[in-house]
Amino acid sequence: MALTGIQIFKLLPKTNCGECKFPTCLAFAMALAAGKAELDACPHVSPEARAELSDASAPPIRQVGIGVGDYEVRIGGETVMFRHEKTFFNKPGLAILITDAMDEAEAERRFAKLSLYQYERVGLTLRPELVALKETGNKERFLNLVRKACGMPYSIILMTLDAALMKEALDIAKERRPLMYAATEENYEEFGNMAKNYGAPLAVKGQNIEEAATLSEKLTGMGIKDLVLDTGQRSVRDSFYDQVCIRRAALLNKYKPLGFPTITFPCEMTDNPMKEVLIASAFVAKYAGIIVMSDFEGETLFPLLLQRLNIYTDPQRPMTTKEGIYPINNPDESSPVLVTCNFSLTYFIVSGEIENSRVPSWLCVMDTEGLSVMTAWAAGKFVGDLVGAFMKKCGIIEKVHHKKVIIPGYAAGILGDLEEELPGWEVLVGPREAAHLPAYLRMWK
Repeated sequence: MALTGIQIFKLLPKTNCGECKFPTCLAFAMALAAGKAELDACPHVSPEARAELSDASAPPIRQVGIGVGDYEVRIGGETVMFRHEKTFFNKPGLAILITDAMDEAEAERRFAKLSLYQYERVGLTLRPELVALKETGNKERFLNLVRKACGMPYSIILMTLDAALMKEALDIAKERRPLMYAATEENYEEFGNMAKNYGAPLAVKGQNIEEAATLSEKLTGMGIKDLVLDTGQRSVRDSFYDQVCIRRAALLNKYKPLGFPTITFPCEMTDNPMKEVLIASAFVAKYAGIIVMSDFEGETLFPLLLQRLNIYTDPQRPMTTKEGIYPINNPDESSPVLVTCNFSLTYFIVSGEIENSRVPSWLCVMDTEGLSVMTAWAAGKFVGDLVGAFMKKCGIIEKVHHKKVIIPGYAAGILGDLEEELPGWEVLVGPREAAHLPAYLRMWK
């Protein structure tokens, strides 16, 4: 049963040191109870209290990490059924399937796609993260694929039911913290002991949701905490039904045997590539932790990545760009100065149009708490006195010898106040639409 904020507060050191980024221990306790903070943020909690609070503050669906470095995939850790209730935290990992039955050229082609299909959008890199290596009988070929994957940055899923072969693969890939797939009713003891010895996350495969829950109970009884569930269903309806049932059982009923992220296999549900993408899109929304695809193509992968971004972006927290001065096209002291807000989409659209203009420019990005220009102006966060104060403190005045600044057309109303805040400066009103910036900047004198 979850502890209340007051119950948590009684176990905290009550130093009010602020190192957790909260002003008091009580505020931290309330945030912890609401799932808005992590226990690790408090450096002074006693070992006894940490042990008691860890279970109480842990999310009902355990967070599991797969891989290391930039391609590490964290799945699970969710606390709500629906995104509008709070937010979803850990987006599902997308994996491409490579089997030991494929020839060298086909395997190389699929490995290459993980590097090829990467997209920049609003300052983020959208990409698949995992490679699923499946053994179908050619054991030496399977181990060679594992060796090759270990030379690449992607996270790895090792797919074999052969305990001896899994051990050989883990000896090769143990530093990469691969996901072991899968423990079944027949091999769970051997796989469970390997997972403990190698510190690797372990997938559980049952014939149905009940068997998956039973296996997870047995494995957690062995002391294994990082599990990923596969209910074994390969029809769209049954697998989708299981995803929803697992989430509801973990969140609403606090049923611990199902309190783990899941793995799904659209690659085994259809031979039609377009239908496979549609199935994968359903699992992006509800509620897969890992989605294994038979292959990637740009026209099918990009929509999935974009859907995933939209669903797993916190709706209560705007995407922002760091406040500061951004030189574009190698500006000098005579280059134009533009000012805008730090809403990421605004920044990347404006900076992109400035780049397209080929006019060397200084772009000053002001912190408006992630609000767009019009919204920030309406909220009093992009007004003349504040923009003027930002211009003075950001250092742009020392970088140019002229006294001209271009403001967004939608913020023309701040012109008078900004001129008062920056005596001697000429405030120019730029176009309303970023697409008109190139033509506007080419008239700069």
